[in-house]
Formats: sequence, structure tokens, C-alpha cells
Amino acid sequence: MWAWIAHDLRFYRLRHGQSGHAVARLLNVSRSSISRLELNEARLTEVQAVILDQTWETGGHFRRLVWYASKGHDPEWFRQHVDIEARARVIKIWELAWVPGLLQTPEYVHANLLGGRDPNIESLVEARLQRQEILRRSEPPILWVLLWEPALAVPVGGRAVMRAQLEHLLNVSMLPNASIRIVPTAAGGHLGMDGSFKLMTTDACDVAFVEAPGGGRLVPTSAEVLSYAIRWETIGQEALPASASRDMISRYMEDMK
Repeated sequence: MWAWIAHDLRFYRLRHGQSGHAVARLLNVSRSSISRLELNEARLTEVQAVILDQTWETGGHFRRLVWYASKGHDPEWFRQHVDIEARARVIKIWELAWVPGLLQTPEYVHANLLGGRDPNIESLVEARLQRQEILRRSEPPILWVLLWEPALAVPVGGRAVMRAQLEHLLNVSMLPNASIRIVPTAAGGHLGMDGSFKLMTTDACDVAFVEAPGGGRLVPTSAEVLSYAIRWETIGQEALPASASRDMISRYMEDMK
């Protein structure tokens, strides 16, 4: 779909006799940005799509394409998500099944990825651990995590590995830039059971990443990002306070002896 958009952008531009500079002025971007859009190296936004549709009187062609493209899985989504994560000033996570990747110990990462039977497991482990370097920077991002209680109970990698993982969660929860709160099973059915997601705030924008088997999806529109921000806050209404969450993590850690 994104390749189709890139093709049609060039096709309509040439049909209307406009240069790349003219379209760049229209969209208020650099000339190089137009080249990247036409080479499928960048993504057309919904706002840009609307401008093109109105200017070229396409009947909503570009906006429809962007909508459908943004709803589908794209192998590039995860790579782009990692790039945004590295630049984020605030990261908010809702995790349903696993300890979030940014908080996993090396042994937990290995056990997690081993279940997927990927032949490149060591390189995947290294890549995930490399992502965690952002938490050790002199100015790390603010990290707020909501975690579903059952993720504490599954002995991923065995009881000793899981105990060390839970101890790491406790240590991270004490950091001044971090908060880990547990949504207990006593909360019953709730909005978060639809799936895990992450909200990232950079200097330029707010972005959401929705997880899915084998990849995920970046949320490109501000309206949809806002819907996930509201969802995160709603799930948070069911979460235990920070101190009670640490107590719960400690109890599960003791059970892993």
C-alpha cells in the first residue's frame, strides 16, 4: 500500500505538471522529503493526504490509501518504532502477557525468544538488550508501565530466571524516572484485555505502537494516538498504586523460590 502511495504521488504530480519543489511548498516540507516519499522511504501523513486530495481534486484518493495502509502490518513498523523509542522523552506501556522488552533481563529475553524458535536468536537477544541502553543514559526517558498481573506468575525460563526478572522489576520501579503499576486479576475484564500497546512522546510528536504476533503497527494519526492515550489512562484506573504494586511483585518473587 505504501509503495502504491509513493507511485501515485509521483504520477499525480507529473500529471499536474508540478515540480518536486512545488509539492514541497504545498506540503510545507523540504524538497528531499518529496523525493523520499516518492521512493517509499517516508510515509505520507493523513494531513498531507488531505492537502493533496484538495489541491488535485482526487475525490479523497490519497486519504483513503493512507487510511488502508496505516491499518495493515508493515515489516518496517517495528524498525521505525525502535527508532522512535530511542528518541522518546516519555514512554508509556501497557503489557498484557510479558514483562516489557525494555525491562527484560538477558535470561528472560533468551527464554522469551527461544519459544519463537527463531534461528537468529542470539542476534535478536542482543538487539533487544541494546534497546535498553536508553534507560542508562544520563537523561533517560520517563517510563510508566502498566502490567497485567498474570505476567508475574508465569515462570518464563524457569523459577530462578523469573525470580531474577521480578527482582529487576522491583529495582527499576525504585528509579526516579520509572513507575511500574500492576493491574490485578481482581479487576476482572477490562479495556486492556484487547491487547498490548506503547505510547511514545518525542520532541516532535506523540506516537503509538500496537503489538501483534510477528510485528505490530505504528499509529500515524493524532486522533488515533489520542484514543490510545485515553485507553492507557482508563486501564490505569484499574491498576494498584506503586507501593502496592511493589508488594505484589515481591510476593510473586518469593513464590519463585
